[in-house]
Amino acid sequence: MIETLSYKYNSLSSLEKKQGKENLLLSKFNEVDKGSSPCFFWGKLNNPYELSRCLITLSNTVQSSFNLSPFQLALLKDPIVTAGNNQIRFEGFSHCAGVYARVDVLENGQDGEFIENGTTNVDFNTPLISELGKIKKNDNLILSVGQKEVGFHKEGESFIERKVPLPSKWIKGLTTVQHYFSESDYAQTLNRIQAIQLFKTIPSGKVKTDYYLIKRGNKYLFSPLKAFNAFCIGGIHRLKLLQPLIPLINELKVFPHKDMQSVTLILCFDELNFVFSVSRDFWRGFSGEGAALEALIEDLPDSLIQAFDNYSYTNQEFNPALMSFEEGIDISKIEKLSTKLSAMGLLGYDLAKNGFFYRRLPFKLERILSLNPRLKGAEKLLEENKVHITLKTDNEIEAKVEGSGVQHYVVVKGDLQKCTCTWFSKNQGERGACKHILAVKKKAKSN
Repeated sequence: MIETLSYKYNSLSSLEKKQGKENLLLSKFNEVDKGSSPCFFWGKLNNPYELSRCLITLSNTVQSSFNLSPFQLALLKDPIVTAGNNQIRFEGFSHCAGVYARVDVLENGQDGEFIENGTTNVDFNTPLISELGKIKKNDNLILSVGQKEVGFHKEGESFIERKVPLPSKWIKGLTTVQHYFSESDYAQTLNRIQAIQLFKTIPSGKVKTDYYLIKRGNKYLFSPLKAFNAFCIGGIHRLKLLQPLIPLINELKVFPHKDMQSVTLILCFDELNFVFSVSRDFWRGFSGEGAALEALIEDLPDSLIQAFDNYSYTNQEFNPALMSFEEGIDISKIEKLSTKLSAMGLLGYDLAKNGFFYRRLPFKLERILSLNPRLKGAEKLLEENKVHITLKTDNEIEAKVEGSGVQHYVVVKGDLQKCTCTWFSKNQGERGACKHILAVKKKAKSN
């Protein structure tokens, strides 16, 4: 981690001190050489059997859909691969973007050289999946990760997968997933026997009602009956994707979101983790949740974002609380920056380590607005001067927002916010703020 900066600004105002600290950080990380090597990693995988099974499950996940048509399925691709900070990560979504999966090859799970930190997006084709299914426990498997391809090499034979475009739906989903992860807490750990017993209680067929993860004595089960301290899992049939892996794990860890908007399971093996997260309902994709929209309404200078990007690249991780302490910058500003960096595809979140990791997706800052219709709608309302604030105090905002032949009323009071629009009436804030609330809050910040 970078050394702590010392400051001697006793004669300056509080605002001047904060701006001075940010300027020092800007100058410190203004120029960082991110390299241009075509190869990120080359080396041996220490547990090829379990890794191959995890990659097959990951591929099955990205080939699955729980609410899309066959035509829509053909438009989406396969895993994002990141090499950096002595770890290799494979991540992807189901076609409907309601299931997120990631394979983390831990530091002791590989024996190779990290030439440079980098990320690419490839398509796992049928021949590779077939070959992965043939991997045995004592086989030697070499992995190569580069800017334009990912390769698996075994006994003189190579299977190369080329870089493909990253779907916009995935970029939007990645923003929400990292945000939900940062708001999820560890709940419980199941050993292998308990996990096997638990997965036997998944009901057959497609289940439309909510199920709950509950504990009775020393056993865990999924039940349609809600109980104290139970975790809600919508679309529980999606967990069937994990059934081939459960007999191989050491333990299973559960991380529910604070508002039950998602549930994340981490399948722990000797040298790797398999992260699996499902949205609140099977028909809800992470890409449409809008959980991070409010953190994106505040305009932040590109130079500051670039400095934090360089900081994250240098350290290959991003700890908002630690950075706030070391650099003396307000924690709220750093948290908003971390959300914005996640939205740009620059940060992922590791629940096992309880912190962000760096990975740079092919995504530009100016695309944030175009990929989020509610943000775009809020900007349009402001441009057309359709937002009229009628009351503003330290703790409360009231406003009128002109709609199409109707006038909407917005109230923001502390953490409570309401709007008379159809979107808010339907979702009650569970899927992020509507465009009217976003516009009101942004205008209030600028006044």
